[in-house]
Amino acid sequence: MAIRKIIQIDEDKCNGCGLCVPNCAEGAIQIIDGKAKLVKDSYCDGLGACLGHCPMDALHIIEREAEDFNEEEAMAFSEKMKNANQEKRQTEQTVNKPLTHSNMHHHHGGCPGSRIMMFNNENKPDISNGIGVGDGDIEIKIKPQLRQWPVQLSLVPVNAPYFNNADLLVTADCVPFAYADYHLTLLKGKTLVVGCPKLDDIEFYTEKLTQILCNNEIKSITVAHMEVPCCMGIVRTVEEAVANSGKSIPVTKVMIGIDGSVK
Repeated sequence: MAIRKIIQIDEDKCNGCGLCVPNCAEGAIQIIDGKAKLVKDSYCDGLGACLGHCPMDALHIIEREAEDFNEEEAMAFSEKMKNANQEKRQTEQTVNKPLTHSNMHHHHGGCPGSRIMMFNNENKPDISNGIGVGDGDIEIKIKPQLRQWPVQLSLVPVNAPYFNNADLLVTADCVPFAYADYHLTLLKGKTLVVGCPKLDDIEFYTEKLTQILCNNEIKSITVAHMEVPCCMGIVRTVEEAVANSGKSIPVTKVMIGIDGSVK
């Protein structure tokens, strides 16, 4: 043990967004019980590669007595965690495999909600008058603008036909609840993928989006996120996926306030 530089995590500030985890090559930081934790002193090299990725300023390099950094042990642990995450993703992909005619009679655990569907909304009016329910008042009803199914990023096939020559909308899943005009101003005319950067596997999302961009001609990307700090993870996911794809794709960022306003 010796006095050396090492990461310190302020759990009061940490919101558990997990953005620091993939930027720690040694795997020293993991999300445990909703907070970032230093797994073991000897896994942290003290260089601070994770610092700039914390939206809450909860990470700092300090000097204190700690075990010496053990690179061999740290990298072995990091590899173990990567393999565990890979197995988890493969399991999720198997469970979420779309139900088709060929596997319908053999795999009863498939989800019918994962089957690819495309909708034609081109020739219908955006807004129509309708009779409201409940108190019986007449109200304006907005026509849904969803063009395809499924929409969850973890479920969409990377080569789905609706990605071909598409304007892609990547949405944090709280946005449609907060933004009343979501269908007509954001979703209309776009192919949609949805995910939560706080609760879901953000590294998996980055890999999945990269595959989608590499395997399809995407014309543009709009990323819609909430104003809360942890939601910035979905913006970084899109930026990293575009960089990884090696393509030049215009990206528009739309921030929605928790009061439903456009920031």
